[in-house]
Amino acid sequence: MRLRHSSGRLVHVSYCTNVHPAEDLPGIVEQLDAFALPVRERLGADLLGLGLWLAAPAAAALAGDAGARRRLRAELDARGLEVVTLNGFPYQAFHAPVVKHAVYHPDWATTERLDYTLDLARVLVDLLPGDVDRGSISTLPLAWRDPWPPGRHEAALRMLDRLAAGLTELERETGRTVRVGFEPEPGCVVETTGQASGLLAAVDTDRLGVCLDLAHLACAWEEPAAALKRLAQAGLPIVKVQVSAALEVADPVAARQVLRQYAEPRFLHQTRSATGGSADDLDIALAEELPGPWRVHFHVPLHVAPAPPLSSTTPVLEEALRDLMTAGEPWCDHLDVETYTWDVLPPGRRPGSPAELADGIAGELAYTRDVLSRLAEAGS
Repeated sequence: MRLRHSSGRLVHVSYCTNVHPAEDLPGIVEQLDAFALPVRERLGADLLGLGLWLAAPAAAALAGDAGARRRLRAELDARGLEVVTLNGFPYQAFHAPVVKHAVYHPDWATTERLDYTLDLARVLVDLLPGDVDRGSISTLPLAWRDPWPPGRHEAALRMLDRLAAGLTELERETGRTVRVGFEPEPGCVVETTGQASGLLAAVDTDRLGVCLDLAHLACAWEEPAAALKRLAQAGLPIVKVQVSAALEVADPVAARQVLRQYAEPRFLHQTRSATGGSADDLDIALAEELPGPWRVHFHVPLHVAPAPPLSSTTPVLEEALRDLMTAGEPWCDHLDVETYTWDVLPPGRRPGSPAELADGIAGELAYTRDVLSRLAEAGS
């Protein structure tokens, strides 16, 4: 969807397709018909944005075949779909039975991660709409925190220099800018905006910046206004915002039984306490009886509250959007709704069919649109 900020600037709102398992080109096109087109129709939108996820093999195939890129662009155009942002965090196999720490590999000390991201950039410049000259890619916050010796960090910084050089060359060739945002996440080398401000301070900020995931921000118990100020002082641009909400629980002891339903085997659900305690997964937090209140890295639907006594961090999300969007100029114009956990929600809360999943995605986008519309009205 395209929305207009009060400054006149165009803001793109999309949903991230890493919620779907397809990893090859035929499967990606099939999911456009199964999900993206029905979502657009449910919203009554002329144009729907996708935060497209391409696994590494598909990205490499598209990067090496201009004809395939044109065909994919035609498939998008025919369905009223557009792409201004890609999710380059999961490398591949994001819907394997067990993902957990595998999602952080390969990390930013490797040429595999560099090559994958530059492949995505090559694809993105040909998918961008004709009236858009800048795209974004989100990526992992360098690596999982352990092991990360100094030599590996230095290797990663060299890769970031090569990334910026590659993006600069691509702009010379095509006239279009692609920026890459590193996404702070609990447990990673870059976990908070404070760490981003320090560890990424020397990057080429014309090409590189931060992807601000609002669920991760909440799990780190960061205040949105302070986080934005911190990034601004460091000169780090917010390349992309992932509109997401985490699970919250005031009293983990009272909620123990319902929380166990969220301790599932595929994804990592880092848990952070307001008192400073931490656990790298929800089942560990439950076993160690981490003191509450908790915020849990489990992306939950934006428009439907979890069953009591659980809640979500949508108040943090709405506060962050207010701070991001109500200034004279928006801090960021690429907003991607990213709830990839629909099919691992507790039984009874997960979609039972493709149509129900399309309903859920459309509901999240409508919620986001309505929040942004209220903010626009309040600021006018």
